[in-house]
Amino acid sequence: MPGPRKGTNRSAELPTDVPAPRNSAAAGHLPAMLADLHDRLPDDRCAALESMLRSATGPEDPRIGRFIAGQYAAGLAHQLAELVRIWRAEAPGLTGAALALAFATARSLPRPQPPQVVVSGPLGASLPARLTSGVAAEVIRSATESLMIASFAAHGARSIVEELERAIGRGIQVDLLLEESTRAAEAFTALPRGVRVWHRVASTGVLHAKFIAADRHTALLGSANLTDRALSSNVELGVVLRDRRIVESMVDHFRWLLEPGNNIMRRA
Repeated sequence: MPGPRKGTNRSAELPTDVPAPRNSAAAGHLPAMLADLHDRLPDDRCAALESMLRSATGPEDPRIGRFIAGQYAAGLAHQLAELVRIWRAEAPGLTGAALALAFATARSLPRPQPPQVVVSGPLGASLPARLTSGVAAEVIRSATESLMIASFAAHGARSIVEELERAIGRGIQVDLLLEESTRAAEAFTALPRGVRVWHRVASTGVLHAKFIAADRHTALLGSANLTDRALSSNVELGVVLRDRRIVESMVDHFRWLLEPGNNIMRRA
């Protein structure tokens, strides 16, 4: 594959939850679009797309249309249709096997890990973003050792509680940093014993941070509390961070806050 690709803003063309493309100046060209799809799709969907392309004779192959029609992820059918349009315009004689080879090459390279916008509430076509509720669950599932979660308020959020139950069943250590004045801890009373709940030591300030950190590699940081409305219908804004250096510094800061000798947080 070519070296680093420069970026143009294609976000206005892609509805709903399409992640920001890593390329830009090449946007609208076949290699760039294949790279965008690689960046967006999980591994199993990448494999399915590669398999379909390998069997396609060209951009007019009806198997492509059937594959596109079967895609339900927001904005994906549009993105695939745009790929076919560019394929038809730029290289109509190129076989699907050739595109599959290029796509397989992209899959062999490390995936980029840019920050990703996360929102709650109305989701327009102009911003490539994902919904808070789904991303929060994914971050929890990505943990292999520990989860650190902070929220000023918590209510309902049954899907999050269920994900935490599954995480605890996998042996994940869970620390919940919750604001005591909002009685946020009551939302997690169904969790098994062993979950560590922390409150702010009496002071003039409150615990107002909202984040979910999986191990030291991924964090969801934003305005949303762990409430049903904040995760779905409120207008909220956040970002997923996958830069280990940033996530580690954030986790280290909150681990320091939890140190008993600092008298900042206490076990509930």
